[in-house]
Amino acid sequence: MKLPIIKGFDEEAFNKYLKNTGWVMFGKILSMIVGFVVARFLGPISFGDLSFADAFTAIAAAIGALGLDTFIIREILNDPAKKDEILGTSLLLRLGVNLLLIPVSIGLYLVFHKLSDNPGEPLTYVVALLSFAAFFKSFNVIDSYFQSQVQSKYVVHIQNICVIISALVKILLVFLHLPVIWFAWALVFDGFILALGLVLLYQNKGLNLFNWHFKKTRAKSLLKQSAPLILSAVMVSIYMKIDQVMLKTEGSSAVGIYSAVARISEAWYFIPVAIVTSVFPALINARKTDYARYIKRLQNLYNLLVAISLPVAIVITFASTFIIRIIYDKRFEGAENMLPIHIWSGVFVFLGSASSQYLLAEGYTKISFYRTAFGAVINILLNFWLIPRYAGIGASIATLIACACSTFYILLIPKTRQQGIMMLKSLFLVTAFQKIFKR
Repeated sequence: MKLPIIKGFDEEAFNKYLKNTGWVMFGKILSMIVGFVVARFLGPISFGDLSFADAFTAIAAAIGALGLDTFIIREILNDPAKKDEILGTSLLLRLGVNLLLIPVSIGLYLVFHKLSDNPGEPLTYVVALLSFAAFFKSFNVIDSYFQSQVQSKYVVHIQNICVIISALVKILLVFLHLPVIWFAWALVFDGFILALGLVLLYQNKGLNLFNWHFKKTRAKSLLKQSAPLILSAVMVSIYMKIDQVMLKTEGSSAVGIYSAVARISEAWYFIPVAIVTSVFPALINARKTDYARYIKRLQNLYNLLVAISLPVAIVITFASTFIIRIIYDKRFEGAENMLPIHIWSGVFVFLGSASSQYLLAEGYTKISFYRTAFGAVINILLNFWLIPRYAGIGASIATLIACACSTFYILLIPKTRQQGIMMLKSLFLVTAFQKIFKR
């Protein structure tokens, strides 16, 4: 299969990068397929309970990451002799915060459950387990180390081994017809084996985890630098997960049906990430040497992402009933009405991924944060209004509008407005029609 190429970019380099991401895609596709199997087996109520607990704890997990990933890489590159201090300090910071977040998450859930008009059965145990699963993500500092050494391929191999083991475990649980709590334990197991795999990888490369140590001054420096990114990560998490949390007021079944739809809509979101990451170095180079070429490359990037996302959205809109029946059978009644709405969010997610690279290249990190925060606020306000009236359909509408508002927030800022106009041209196929008429 020939990979999509963006006009104006080095075809050989572009293909090479995308082929190198093949193993990453393998892991994501396998996880997606197993996710469909699990959702179909559990049904709307049990899958809704698991999805709610996952969304609820994901917001706390965003805090637990402490926004350190980028800074760990930079600190190691700037001072490689201090890597044991940097990694040890980062790990202990994350372990301490994530350990503290476990009782905090449980406490917040108990308050939510008590105040909810439609609480259902308590999910305290499930929330506790998924909070504990986030604890193991502290060991992702090892991933940051290998990124700093341009050796991410080793981590990808470990991740894929873990994905295969995880898939086998979940299929076994389905085969044995076990209840939802076992799938919560499976998610804890996922976190544990990945952490173990990263530790073994680090040790196997002739490095020694026991040389790591904590330093108070380093901890203060890291936290001071990463503090803005913690808030940004929380906003991203709220933006992506708040709909599933708020839908719980309509019952577990509503969460389950909506989450089943979201799994289909979001299954392909790794594609724009792979594409924009592959062309980012070329964008930066063009910005330094030829600004006009830089702008042209951005326009071509927007055009490509619309060319991928728009046809998919159209096809899934008209085939939604068939797709839902094939994947979930008849257990998720109403999902076929949500999917034609939710799938269009992907068009804006694709464009947003590309424009995020522009904001990063220009150093507009604050605008990037404000854009995410704007989308999160819009999503929350619309969910408050639409969920009580239309349940999952209302949440789908809120997500679509929030994604569109977040992506085109840059139209409101004079210095980024031109990029918003360029995205609109791609969205409405203006550049495509111009090429046709020129012929």
